[in-house]
Amino acid sequence: MGAMASITVGFDLDMTLIDSRPGIHACYLALAARTGTYIDADLAITRLGPPLVEELAYWFPAEDIPAMATLYREIYLEKGITAAPAMPGAREAIAAVRAAGGRAIVVTAKYEPNAKLHIEHLRMEPDAVIGDLWAEAKAGALREHGASVYVGDHVGDVRGARTADAYSVAVATGPCDERELREAGADVVLTDLTAFPEWLAAHTRRETRA
Repeated sequence: MGAMASITVGFDLDMTLIDSRPGIHACYLALAARTGTYIDADLAITRLGPPLVEELAYWFPAEDIPAMATLYREIYLEKGITAAPAMPGAREAIAAVRAAGGRAIVVTAKYEPNAKLHIEHLRMEPDAVIGDLWAEAKAGALREHGASVYVGDHVGDVRGARTADAYSVAVATGPCDERELREAGADVVLTDLTAFPEWLAAHTRRETRA
């Protein structure tokens, strides 16, 4: 029987580890009120995953986006952090990685300082938090930290995992349904993170036998 090296698992943040919709919804309403610009906050929170600037481009001209991103992030400190609860099974998923003798990291498109504030507020305590990376760009951080598994809710997360040659575990808790995630190339799709510890235990056994 082979021995398995210590595993490193990467996790996305929004709609994977945290439900950021309530806070983001409040931030878009506040941004609209501050700027006098219409923003459909209900629609915006159905498109979570890509970087903030991509959503802002639906509502503001290109030349205004940098300033709007700065203003949004200021508002986010007040309205976004404490409004976001942990997703079901999030803490248990990180604990399962630790129980397997591994490391858990967070790799997210979210502005890194705000991502760290979420993690601190919810006391999740991963080994590292890397922000400002989207889709294929996540592969660099995954490779740097030796992650062999990446868990996310968006087809962009699947692309990031595939680019890093990591096992893609998708959770159907975000804007992409199971069909979209599978078609994007996810190796496995879980209903949510409550199923992750059992999956990880089985995956670890398979890798040990290989």
